[in-house]
Amino acid sequence: MHFGQIMLADSANGEGIRVSLFVSGCTNACLGCFQPETWDFNFGQIYDESVEDGIIEECKKPYYSGLTILGGEPFEIPNQKALIPLIRKFRKELPSKTIWMYTGFTYDTDLYPGGKRYCEVTDEILDNIDILVDGKFVLALKNISLNFRGSENQRIIDVKASRKAGKVILSPLNN
Repeated sequence: MHFGQIMLADSANGEGIRVSLFVSGCTNACLGCFQPETWDFNFGQIYDESVEDGIIEECKKPYYSGLTILGGEPFEIPNQKALIPLIRKFRKELPSKTIWMYTGFTYDTDLYPGGKRYCEVTDEILDNIDILVDGKFVLALKNISLNFRGSENQRIIDVKASRKAGKVILSPLNN
């Protein structure tokens, strides 16, 4: 996997101060995407264990609320497989901090068994993240007044509550 950027002290992509990892590779190709260069799976730098360790160490600083993973598209199948070690390590070493992920795919159709972005690690990823912002960016629905999302069709999902309930539970942050 490649990544385009690691943003430190980010407050735009989730609650609190966060480390944000922008992965490369996206097949959604949303019209009006703010980072179309990240559609290329080979854009940016190679993601390896030293990058992963650096993210974990940065997130250990007390002022960070957690990690945000976005892109590109974290739920492209090869990206899921590359990200699962980071998510496992983060949960083990920083259990009190949160993980947010952004996806252009839809939680209750694409990321379920039989969905177009479901693979052997999807459930483990979902079981270990706190918030998922889902849905393609739709330029016609762009709304800059929304919390943590760019278009009105996108949802901020409380993943832990959704997994427990067996249905989508939106975060209060949607308002």
